[in-house]
Amino acid sequence: MTKRAESKYKINRRLGVNLWGRSKSPVVKREYGPGQHGQRRKGKVSDFGTQLMAKQKLKGYYGNISEKQFRKYYEEAVRRKGDTSENLIDLLERRLDAVAYRMKFAITPFAARQLVNHGHLTVNGKKVNISSYLVKDGDEIEVREKSKQLAMVLDASQSAERDVPEYVEVDHRAMKGRFMRTPKLSDVPYPVQMEPNLVVEFYSR
Repeated sequence: MTKRAESKYKINRRLGVNLWGRSKSPVVKREYGPGQHGQRRKGKVSDFGTQLMAKQKLKGYYGNISEKQFRKYYEEAVRRKGDTSENLIDLLERRLDAVAYRMKFAITPFAARQLVNHGHLTVNGKKVNISSYLVKDGDEIEVREKSKQLAMVLDASQSAERDVPEYVEVDHRAMKGRFMRTPKLSDVPYPVQMEPNLVVEFYSR
């Protein structure tokens, strides 16, 4: 497990937000940043700082995405027709680990990544263990038969912390679902405000 995954809640305190909307987040108790200087008064944030914060929030939300990989998503979003910020959200939400998280097969994006990497999911009947795999409209995602009774999967599917968004359909009894359509930013149930337009500004400087 990477150091980034082990300290996943530090980003919440650093950014001052409950990124995944979880009750166990340290931000619930302490909104200031980690470390001995965490409570220092913050000065006015520059435009660059605001854009950087927006990028760190969006990148951090999806777990272990590297800076190199995140920039590739931006470049692909620019290449596609339409609004770049909406394209960026679409690409991130099509990641297989993100889809597994949206379908409530995992309790966090980190657990969803682990679920995919360990080969517990299939896409259209074929095992896929690449978390960055991009699903298409109509693709069927299912928990493999031998994995349907995993405690982490059962706990996630029964969790009341969040709802399944409208752009995916899921049957938790059968532990399978379908990615229905391209999500708009307004469709995605982020617990905090995401500003992909500022991310686009950050990379297009």
